[in-house]
Amino acid sequence: MHVQSWVWFVTVGVLVAVLAFDVFIIGRRPHEPSIRECAYAIMLFCALAGMFGLGIWYFSGGQYAGQFLAGWLTEYSLSIDNLFVFIIIMSRFKVPRPYQQTALLIGIILALVFRGVFIALGTAVIHYFSWAFYIFGIFLVYTAWALVRHRDSDESDYRENGVLRMVMRRLPATSEYHGVRLTVTRNGRRLITPMLVVMIALGSTDLLFALDSIPAVFGLTSEPYLVFTANVFALMGLRQLYFLLGGLLSRLVYLSLGLSFILAFIGVKLVLEALHENSLPFINSGHGVPVPTVPIWLSLGVIVATLLVTTLGSLAKARRDPDAIKRIPTVGPGPARGAGE
Repeated sequence: MHVQSWVWFVTVGVLVAVLAFDVFIIGRRPHEPSIRECAYAIMLFCALAGMFGLGIWYFSGGQYAGQFLAGWLTEYSLSIDNLFVFIIIMSRFKVPRPYQQTALLIGIILALVFRGVFIALGTAVIHYFSWAFYIFGIFLVYTAWALVRHRDSDESDYRENGVLRMVMRRLPATSEYHGVRLTVTRNGRRLITPMLVVMIALGSTDLLFALDSIPAVFGLTSEPYLVFTANVFALMGLRQLYFLLGGLLSRLVYLSLGLSFILAFIGVKLVLEALHENSLPFINSGHGVPVPTVPIWLSLGVIVATLLVTTLGSLAKARRDPDAIKRIPTVGPGPARGAGE
């Protein structure tokens, strides 16, 4: 798939404009989005992704359109799973609900930056080292196993990462929120607010999530343009989805199982493709191994079927067995206190 430079510029320009509209127009004031506002925004972003996929099909063919849709669905599903952690972070730091929107906006912007860097690095690695698919595939299988192993984790299992622990330990902070301000001055001393701590928590968590999501989408397409756009469209509407779903996320009891299966499937797909295009001298004397590869239509079908079965099975399980619902806090309002002194 050959993408000319002007197409890249136009695509990035339009996506940045959409993001800027969401940040500076829709999110210009801290507030709790209504259900109608969230639903309309999510439908709009999903419709834009669908139209983009149709555009790829028209200009580049069904193969690349299928790669984009598979990548977008996978990244969107992983982003939904990430909402569990976002909810835990908001609950742990007791972010007042009107301020959660601003925190999520900044977190999503940071996620876009981090994923852009990882996409550039991943593209370079794959271009120069084709055997990287082996590493990506094994890593995804390991990630799938880790998801199954920790799928029953709840708020009490959350641990701050090293970056967040260092910030909380070394920088003086206030114990209360001051709107959406990141720092305040008291007695001539500059202090950080809990809002800055929350944004660092969201941003650093997104950085860790990118380690899983980028190899997953590279397992579906090696086209940087499709990898980038699939990630951007997956992050669009994530803020509204956070408020729309809220406590409903806790009913998706099989989501981690479904995502682990998808990641394991993509991981095996990557290993098979690496074997098929093998260049490592200690495997089949540096020649390709005659193994079957997975076509994109099969990948897309497996992803859609897995998400459908996971969702329906989760809702049925939650209806039959209320005790099975995950103990994930809802995104309700919290008192205006935070990270501690």
